[in-house]
Amino acid sequence: MMRRNALTILACVVAGSSLSAQHWPAFRGANAAGVADGAPTAVKWNAATGENVAWKTAVPGVAVSSPIVWGDRVFVSTAISSDPSQGIRTGLYGDVEPVNDSSKHTWRLLALDKKSGKVLWDKVAYEGIPRTKRHPKSSQASATPVTDGRHVIVSFGSEGLYSYDFDGTLLWKKDLGVLNAGWFFDPDYEWGIGSSPIIYKNLVIVQCDIQRHSFLAAFDTQTGKEIWRTERDEIPSWSTPTIFEANGKAELVTQATTFTRGYDPMTGKELWKYSGNSEIAIPTPIIGPGVVIITNGYRGVQPIFAIKPGATGDITLKDNQTTSNFVSWSTKRGGPYIPTPLIYGEQLYVLNNGVLASYKVATGEQIYQKRLGGTGGAFSASPVAADGKIYCASEDGDVFVIKAGPDYEELAKNSMGEVVMATPAISDGLIILRGLKNIYAIKAR
Repeated sequence: MMRRNALTILACVVAGSSLSAQHWPAFRGANAAGVADGAPTAVKWNAATGENVAWKTAVPGVAVSSPIVWGDRVFVSTAISSDPSQGIRTGLYGDVEPVNDSSKHTWRLLALDKKSGKVLWDKVAYEGIPRTKRHPKSSQASATPVTDGRHVIVSFGSEGLYSYDFDGTLLWKKDLGVLNAGWFFDPDYEWGIGSSPIIYKNLVIVQCDIQRHSFLAAFDTQTGKEIWRTERDEIPSWSTPTIFEANGKAELVTQATTFTRGYDPMTGKELWKYSGNSEIAIPTPIIGPGVVIITNGYRGVQPIFAIKPGATGDITLKDNQTTSNFVSWSTKRGGPYIPTPLIYGEQLYVLNNGVLASYKVATGEQIYQKRLGGTGGAFSASPVAADGKIYCASEDGDVFVIKAGPDYEELAKNSMGEVVMATPAISDGLIILRGLKNIYAIKAR
């Protein structure tokens, strides 16, 4: 009896330690907020010497998907080409020619121990020749996995949607068809998918905006059964959807070229729509106090607008309007091309081509605009925040640490020594950075 009670207590302690850990369950964490306060995080580190580096783990392949965290586990996806010369091209350029790598690939999902970086399991989801080409700055594993603490679900686009348990056992898989997302003027320019799956209640939801027959779909997290599917009159986009909960109701918010739209997440029914986006839509909608912030910024079309809950129908502003009953504020300039913005405290932080701009999230008034490091550069990773600091990782592998607040103050510039395309994860003060070859865990001493 005493032994059984002791085992029960031990089990509760283990479960409690896992439950008390800070989760980062999806792209940019819970609901794409990108914030993980509650523990001190590092300002400076040195990847070459190991200063403030808790661990470093090599991950094979070419992938730009971001790490996620649940409890004591880190999950990351990758795609491994059998052509060792394959890589990605970074920097600022406008080329649209896709990478034509028709060699055999292996798509994999890995689980790492958060404390040590040890690979706990490494599972092959699919093997074969890619069904679509990819953008030279992207990969065949671009979508970030998502977890609810029981299932780890990863989208490999045209290679399928897969669900695993925490022991690495495949629970179910779904063939989503050939998802040809690319240049809308020429379908031969295939760029690959970028939208990551999200989980809401018992549903995993995917946004698949492609050349023809774009759709949203929801699947049961337990069985993989399709619950609903909604066709979308959209050209390719690469934005991850988000859930906006207010006044006891939830809205599934998606953005794309033709419209930003709100849906009922349980049925897929369209609730509202808003036009005015750029031709390419990438950043994820983010949730502010009583509003959802929408941004995009391709070729001079750079809107930022704050939509209130409860909208119905077409709520597009007239040419001379900046606000309405359902639009709290808006501006036609300043929206980012690739990185998802960040709301931290009372400020909205927008990163675009190495320029960090800050706004009052309540009104849209700009507070400052500064080039990171004084020079800017190419940034694909989205900014994240913790412990009063903003972390911005450039494609060159330089991580800029900026003090949060109304005054711009650059605290540090830390070089990872390799390309960084993925958005960092933060959990219990640990900054988990994915380079093109390695995953690093940065810990304040």
